[in-house]
Amino acid sequence: MLLIRTEEIIRKQALQYVVKMLRNGGIVAYPTETFYGLGVKFNKEDSLRKLYDIKQRPEEKAMPLIIGSKDLLPIVAISVNITAMSLMDRFWPGPLTLIFPAKENLSGYITAGTHKVAVRIPGESFALHLAKIANFPITATSANPSGMTPARDAETVISYFGDKIDLIIDGGLTAGGLPSTIVDVTGDEIKILREGAIKKELLTFT
Repeated sequence: MLLIRTEEIIRKQALQYVVKMLRNGGIVAYPTETFYGLGVKFNKEDSLRKLYDIKQRPEEKAMPLIIGSKDLLPIVAISVNITAMSLMDRFWPGPLTLIFPAKENLSGYITAGTHKVAVRIPGESFALHLAKIANFPITATSANPSGMTPARDAETVISYFGDKIDLIIDGGLTAGGLPSTIVDVTGDEIKILREGAIKKELLTFT
């Protein structure tokens, strides 16, 4: 396991190294605007399986993704309706995860058999810049074994996983706080599955 501190290397170099690691099937811990996340490239089946194993994550729980641009949605989603477009325009980048109908070839580790995929563009953070430079979807599951407290610093990530992951980007202590709000936009009406940083009254349309 390799640890890179962002203050010791310019961010562009760190980002390029992470993207190379992800393309090669590595598992990377990186800071988001709230907690640390665990990332693998969305179509690396062996890496997705390993990620589930080290998190001890139930296979019926889907794996959320981050992207750096709305233009990447067609890679993972069949369609994007008008409601979803409106929410993206208002809240992306930011703490809003949207549930779309998934492409048929998307890994079952991401969809958990639901035929749906959870996606967001993260707020200002290393995660946002990583998603932008990678130009492919990346998993964004929290850096903790299932049932444990999400990690806010690299030391906690190490205590949880040690050498089971390939790289940790140490961006210091993250802000913590509420997780993203999760909204299902696969139908005609929105369904709020988890109220988080964005309150439900902000999601209503007039």
